[in-house]
Amino acid sequence: MFQAIDNARHIVLIAHINPDADSLGSASAMYTHLLRLEKKITLFCVTERINPHLAFLPWFDKIRHQFPAKADLAISFDCGAYARLGVEVACPMVNVDHHKSNENYGDVNVIDISAISTTQVLFDAFKREGITINPKMATALYAGLLDDSHSFLSPKTDARTFKMAEELTLAKADTSECADALFHRHSLAALRLKGMMFERMQLLFEARVVVHLVSAQMMAQSGAREVDCEAALEESMGLPHAVFALMLRENRDGTIKGSLRSTGDIDVEQIAKRFGGGGHSHAAGFDVENRPLAELCEEVLNIIKEEFI
Repeated sequence: MFQAIDNARHIVLIAHINPDADSLGSASAMYTHLLRLEKKITLFCVTERINPHLAFLPWFDKIRHQFPAKADLAISFDCGAYARLGVEVACPMVNVDHHKSNENYGDVNVIDISAISTTQVLFDAFKREGITINPKMATALYAGLLDDSHSFLSPKTDARTFKMAEELTLAKADTSECADALFHRHSLAALRLKGMMFERMQLLFEARVVVHLVSAQMMAQSGAREVDCEAALEESMGLPHAVFALMLRENRDGTIKGSLRSTGDIDVEQIAKRFGGGGHSHAAGFDVENRPLAELCEEVLNIIKEEFI
């Protein structure tokens, strides 16, 4: 990766569609490093309505939504599938990720499926190269670590996770700002949507399976953003008997976003793959077109019933 960077003059850093703190944090950290190398940089994300809670990340105001006409190199972050880039990339590409389902679409693929976040993959790469991590980089890297570890509550959290957190704290990461922005700030619209979701939530199979169906009407009535659905989904897994949670959300363009969460031996990535998606064993997702919400829900629940319940 770093040899490709050295040889390039104009580098595009790509955060995936509807970026989270891991994708955008990784891109932000790399942006800081490339500035020190005096490279020409474009920070790109095709999504125009990015979650405003991520505005604390360094260089958020530098994000562009048009891919440049000319570039020597593109680097994607936290994007397991080429389609999630949201753009056709003609120049050579480095693919930095931690998803087991990654399609290895890059000319260079820097993949570590043992890492809890893509920022951890990048952090390790920086360390191997002897690259100094300054406070801006530390904050960006810590944000991705905190978000993907679900504030260090993920089953994948281990000593390596805490060691990275320690080193970034010593590098003067703004840990309190990361925690506040990612977990403590809520819009009124998001709280309205959460109330709707919990009111309509279904508990099936002796309350082991939680189902959230989020209609386009619910999104419009609440005024919430797509990302606001995730909080209720995550909280659902805290129910006493819950081992699996499914959320299906109608998008404005008529597609449906599916999000899956699980505990124990239930590998939701295998379910997501059936619908063209991917992710991790305990957190995965997919997108489908031209399917009624109730019909798709029944299909997913039949898979769960036949294979896991």
